[in-house]
Amino acid sequence: MYSIAAEHAKGKFAQDNIFASNNKAVALADKLGNDKVINATVGSILDEEGNLVVLNVVQEEYKKLTPRQYAAYAPIQGYQGYLEACIEQCFCSSRPEGYIRAVSTSGGTGVLHHAVHNYSAIGDEILISDWHWGAYDSVIQDNLRKIRTFSLINEEGHFDSVDFKKQVEYLVSKQQNTVILFNGIANNPTGFCLTIEEWQLAVNIIRESVEGTDKNIIFVPDVAYLDYSGEKEECRRFFKVFSNLPKNILTIVAYTLSKGFTIYGQRMGAMIAVTSDEGVAQEFVDINQYSSRATWSNGNSAPQQAMISICKDAEKVKRLDLERKQYFELIQQRADIFMKEAQECNIKFVPYISGFFITIPVDGAQAVCDKLQEENIFMVPLKKGIRLAVCSVSKKKMTGLAAKLREAMDAVGAKQ
Repeated sequence: MYSIAAEHAKGKFAQDNIFASNNKAVALADKLGNDKVINATVGSILDEEGNLVVLNVVQEEYKKLTPRQYAAYAPIQGYQGYLEACIEQCFCSSRPEGYIRAVSTSGGTGVLHHAVHNYSAIGDEILISDWHWGAYDSVIQDNLRKIRTFSLINEEGHFDSVDFKKQVEYLVSKQQNTVILFNGIANNPTGFCLTIEEWQLAVNIIRESVEGTDKNIIFVPDVAYLDYSGEKEECRRFFKVFSNLPKNILTIVAYTLSKGFTIYGQRMGAMIAVTSDEGVAQEFVDINQYSSRATWSNGNSAPQQAMISICKDAEKVKRLDLERKQYFELIQQRADIFMKEAQECNIKFVPYISGFFITIPVDGAQAVCDKLQEENIFMVPLKKGIRLAVCSVSKKKMTGLAAKLREAMDAVGAKQ
């Protein structure tokens, strides 16, 4: 094939197993009826009737927006009220100590892009866990960086601090900056969460690896599913471990409205910096809003204005919290059904604590998923297993799903 693409762009193409599987499931549901199809691919909350959930308080604020609010250009950094709301909603009562600044981004993915683009050099290796969202690979490789992984979970089902330490120390020894994308709460695709003690252990490893050196670490906690990871204040307590770190350690929290405000397609998020150095904080704002201008220019005004309106009203925030709690509990109930039945069917799954997904480690994931599709059941094949979206499968459809998965695994000879 004749190509006129630049050398670094040749051979690129977008192949996403998640959207491919979802598109098949949606098309079949349109043909046969929603009740005849189990779509366990969607990374969005669906209610018990299979409808996309948009929180009522969010819907109401959108409908109140004036043309000026939803159509005007937003500031490149984001509206000040929006940035303040993101910081408050992210940390709540567990705000870490230090200089805290925020820059609006195009969803959580925008945070990952800017962190990789602005804090690592071309050819650098970016550290991510072995269990990770597939788009991490694309963000890293499209920026001409390389992927390096660490084992997230050890054989005992806990954070693998030993391998994390090994990989961090290796990268610090060979690079000026080490960027770590760390989805350690309600992990996509597993639902695994670090304890507060494990978060502290990770930070201790980072601190010790650069102590007495001129090297830097940029630690990026991806908290996309934060609002569905536990009780509101309890699940945020780990943020305190980022307080008063040395100036050569910059924490950038990847915060998004997609899940917590259920406005996935509006593509709005924020990168929130925590640093002990005022100069590093100002540099963070300067370079990242510059990159925003150079990519998507400025963010979507509508979700920013809707969030501002909600977060300045205590009663609306209470409603927001109650709705989130309702769906967090629903997702947990669905997960409990699957985990109980999976154990009865002798199916192993990665330790699940909370979040949108459960992962079943298995060889031959694609063959298993293909077999399930013969029964109108759609899951997402991964390199090391199968992702089940508990956020989108009703309790009724979840009941008996483990047995069907067991049958499909046995039929194709898949081993765990």
